[in-house]
Amino acid sequence: MLALPAAAFAHDQHGPGEGHLPAVQENLELVGEAELTGQFGDVVLGQIADVAVHDGYAYLNSWDEPSCTRGGTYVVDINDPANPQEIGFIPAVAGYHHGEGAHVVELNTKKFSGDLLAVNDETCTENLPAGVDPNSGGFDLYDVSDPENPVTLSQLRGDKGVGDPANAYHSVFVWQDAGKAYLVASDNLEFTDVDIFDISKPTKPKQIGDLDLLEEFPQIADELANGNLVLNHDMVVKRVGSQMRMLLSYWDAGYVQLDVTNPKKPTYITDTNFDDPDPLLGFDPPEGNAHQAEYSHDNEFFLAADEDFSPERLDNVEITTGANAGDYPGNSIGGAAALSTLADGILNGPTVYGGYGCDASAPIPNRATSGIPAALPAGQEAIVVVQRGPDGNDPSAPEGACFPGEKAENGINAGYDAVLFVNHHAGEAGGVFCGSGDFPATPPIAAACTSHEAHHRIFNTTPTTEVPYNPANEPAIGALGEEVRVEGTFDGWGYAHLYDANTSEEVDAFAIPEALDENFAAGFGDLSIHEFATDPEENLAYSSYYSGGVRVFAFGAGGLAQTGAFIDEEGSNFWGIEQFTTESGERLIAGSDRDFGLQIFRYTGPTEPPAAAAQARGQDAAGEVKSTPGTDDGGAAGAARLDERLAAFGVNTY
Repeated sequence: MLALPAAAFAHDQHGPGEGHLPAVQENLELVGEAELTGQFGDVVLGQIADVAVHDGYAYLNSWDEPSCTRGGTYVVDINDPANPQEIGFIPAVAGYHHGEGAHVVELNTKKFSGDLLAVNDETCTENLPAGVDPNSGGFDLYDVSDPENPVTLSQLRGDKGVGDPANAYHSVFVWQDAGKAYLVASDNLEFTDVDIFDISKPTKPKQIGDLDLLEEFPQIADELANGNLVLNHDMVVKRVGSQMRMLLSYWDAGYVQLDVTNPKKPTYITDTNFDDPDPLLGFDPPEGNAHQAEYSHDNEFFLAADEDFSPERLDNVEITTGANAGDYPGNSIGGAAALSTLADGILNGPTVYGGYGCDASAPIPNRATSGIPAALPAGQEAIVVVQRGPDGNDPSAPEGACFPGEKAENGINAGYDAVLFVNHHAGEAGGVFCGSGDFPATPPIAAACTSHEAHHRIFNTTPTTEVPYNPANEPAIGALGEEVRVEGTFDGWGYAHLYDANTSEEVDAFAIPEALDENFAAGFGDLSIHEFATDPEENLAYSSYYSGGVRVFAFGAGGLAQTGAFIDEEGSNFWGIEQFTTESGERLIAGSDRDFGLQIFRYTGPTEPPAAAAQARGQDAAGEVKSTPGTDDGGAAGAARLDERLAAFGVNTY
């Protein structure tokens, strides 16, 4: 891996040297880039989301950000890949933004012929306009046959199973078969649902499917992963032989393949298991988090990305004082700092209830007036407890929900040392889950998540999960609670899998070395994989790896091997990744950097995995991992190279 020259980029997209990995460049040439400043004059951190490429143009979604004014989709002319030009912006409906669901396809139905852009709709988490339901959204459809003059076809369409308007959607995908066009979406409210629409007439989408895979095909849940959180996150559809095959990323239930040749009556084909133990670090159960997947060019394999923002799994949350002392279920929370960043590596101390903790919520009481002593015993933290949501079920909190990072930052600003999140009423049935994301880079905020029952037990109130809430049963904001104790174990960041598409059996797994090293549990950005795109002719795959940059893999029956890598001089933060082919036949890669915009790459490396790609995996007789299997380095040589890189970056690895 070669360090990029400092003059390679003029932009300073991720700040000074701390907070990201050092620059690398291996078999990836930067062809061109476009900082998306034309519409708003800058890009705020985390603003840019998914990217789609079609017929010489790139479409980049503009995601959630504090002002709630930038939702929409950028349009970039990439006919000259060395000189991309931002040419327009398609605004979302006020209060909404687009994230995972950027997809452009050429459709030809009886009711529509042209290029169709499909995007998902979710609401802002801050400054949501009055009257916008925080749980609403759906999808939008635009005619982009003339990319400089897009035409709105439909907006905020979707499943109204929870009410009117349509439920918020996290991801969408479009396909065409037998003269008709279809869209599939993941539902933010009905987690396990697979919503299918006939969009042959894009101005009047018609829902034709509303499947709960746990009910329809219960065999997919035969072996769940850590946390047992089951939801539909992402979908792709591709013709495989005589079938139209849907590949779903179903979080802790794994990756599921369905035959959707008749989209009104999908049938089960096969699914993966998160078999014990974890293939890279040996944890039992493995982390799970099936996030996104893509078929190989010949449909013999699929590449899968397990997204995990928390490199730590938590032991139970223990209440250590009072009548309800004992163990309660715990979980990590994506984006929070690992508990290992605390002085003693343990979250423990007195608690106070801070409510929902959003900017629009009742303020978190200041620690100085909370009743928690100013001086605590060595190793203890002053802990503010905040609740997930609000979700519209609590009449005392009519404001919209916000990201946990916003709550955590407000807690730290109020003087507390750490944060304990608790689930809300409606979420309790889904297990211990408190959301993820939007934590500030500095200071690192240690946090944990527990159940709503534990919330009541901490504050010595009667557990209840009635909807709507009875505020009289809830602890008052500012109430002092019992002391708690939580310990964590480093279990790595999210990583990649290679599966046999015919059997859904795992062939190999891969993680960048830093993702398996506890030295990188905090302070280097998110080191999880995010998405895959695959080459149309070779067994090559391209991934967006957040702060790990862009990675390229060659793969086959012998395994999965990294053959290319790119991290910008000022760090990277890639969300979306797409392969595209120019008019001249050159195959290129487009990536969306969350804090900058579009970057276009040319891959120059091998098209087959090296002979050593069949990497040994497993544990020795003592149950210890034998090496760092599945990484681009692996073993002692890889550890030495990693130490070398870290030493140059000023990190002590001892």
